[in-house]
Amino acid sequence: MENTFSTSNHTQGNSVNDAVKNMTFTALMTAVICILGPLSLPIGPVPVSLTNLAIYITMYVLNWKSGSIAYALYMLIGLIGIPVFSGFTGGPAKLIGPTGGYLIGFLPMAMVIGICLQKVWNKPVLSAIVLEAATWIPYLLGTAWLSFSARMDFSAAFAVGVTPFIVIDFIKVCAAVCVGRILRKRLGVLG
Repeated sequence: MENTFSTSNHTQGNSVNDAVKNMTFTALMTAVICILGPLSLPIGPVPVSLTNLAIYITMYVLNWKSGSIAYALYMLIGLIGIPVFSGFTGGPAKLIGPTGGYLIGFLPMAMVIGICLQKVWNKPVLSAIVLEAATWIPYLLGTAWLSFSARMDFSAAFAVGVTPFIVIDFIKVCAAVCVGRILRKRLGVLG
């Protein structure tokens, strides 16, 4: 009887520890996104930002649910006006402005990356393909929104909102694959 009680308490202790660990790392990765997200270089209506790099790395460290929650928390922090979006901006105007579609598109991108990385995280080429393919989700959503909000045709919006970023984002993908794999090996998948 005593042994059963002890095992039950140990199991509950592990689940509490896992929950605390999950919350801690979700908050930590939210902070990483908040730190890297505002860092940007304006090159037109859409700046070069480190937000997607932070999301890529987050999805290596956390499972898809916790990683998506980390990004959603970042969005909420920015939505209430804390300057965590590119160029140290925040507030709802950023989400309904010309680059809002890219910010919103990062959430399904994070989900897709997280789900796919569960299977291929230790295969660098496949991981890079997953990250690159998922990056087209915010590219397309962002371009559609930019086209609508700036009243330009889709091809013009694509030319200013995606074309200048393809090579830069591929470099971020490669960096994330290298760093993300190391972090995941050291930390394991959390969440």
